[in-house]
Amino acid sequence: MVSSSSKNKMVMMMSSSSRHNEKDQLFHILHKVPQGDTPYVKAKHAQLVEKDPEAAIVLFWKAINAGDRVESALKDMAVVMKQLNRTAEAIEAIKSFRGRCPKQAQESLDNVLIDLYKKCGKVDEQIELLKRKLRLIYRGEIFNGKPTKTARSHGKKFQVSVQQETSRLLGNLGWAYMQKSNYLTAEVVYRKAQMIDPDANKACSLGICLIKQGRYDDARLVLEEISQRKIPGSEEIRARNRAAELLMEINTFEPPPSDGDFLNGLQLLVNKWGPARSKRLPIFEEISSFKDQLAC
Repeated sequence: MVSSSSKNKMVMMMSSSSRHNEKDQLFHILHKVPQGDTPYVKAKHAQLVEKDPEAAIVLFWKAINAGDRVESALKDMAVVMKQLNRTAEAIEAIKSFRGRCPKQAQESLDNVLIDLYKKCGKVDEQIELLKRKLRLIYRGEIFNGKPTKTARSHGKKFQVSVQQETSRLLGNLGWAYMQKSNYLTAEVVYRKAQMIDPDANKACSLGICLIKQGRYDDARLVLEEISQRKIPGSEEIRARNRAAELLMEINTFEPPPSDGDFLNGLQLLVNKWGPARSKRLPIFEEISSFKDQLAC
């Protein structure tokens, strides 16, 4: 028979253990660190809790070699390497080890690669990969054949449609062509992106593209739609501020009206309000009259 004191000790131990588990769970939730003692968990702890990126990279390598959540370890390691300006190394790591990841992981790995190519200025590689992803959409092979996918940003999950993904990829492609000063192709790509899923950020980029071509009136029309909140996303103050900056930039680029324009406008006013008369100067009127007398 168990004494009452023994029962109290057991209850206290269970209560203490329960509180410890709750604190442990709360710690993992707050720091967004998975539970366990595997190489991947240790790597995330080094990355997010200890703030030691170099140690995190070593542990991510151990996780990949051990087959411990290879997809997550590979993507997380690439992010840390990018932060340390080791972008080229991150690209090679993904290319070398993506074969160990499942088929459904390849799309997200491509997205990481696109971001890495953009970071280190590999524009041609970025364009080629973006075109390949757009071809997959055309063939209906993106999102594993589903109309939407679950994405994550800043810890929040949301649904992305095929149309939204297509527009996003086209926006990235337009940016890449801009880096190569291929503004005409960039304009075509941006306009297609806006036709599919318009937003203020891509509208700003299109405005910049038109400014680069010296087409200030066209750029003004695009940017004023943001100022007038006619495009999704233009309710954000950052988008409107950017559009306002670009509109001011257009005003500095456009030449002021010339004196010729002023004189032409003045002549139109005279013609409209003044008495009807010959546009010739008085000296020509005198010559004309004298010529008529000679003819007689």
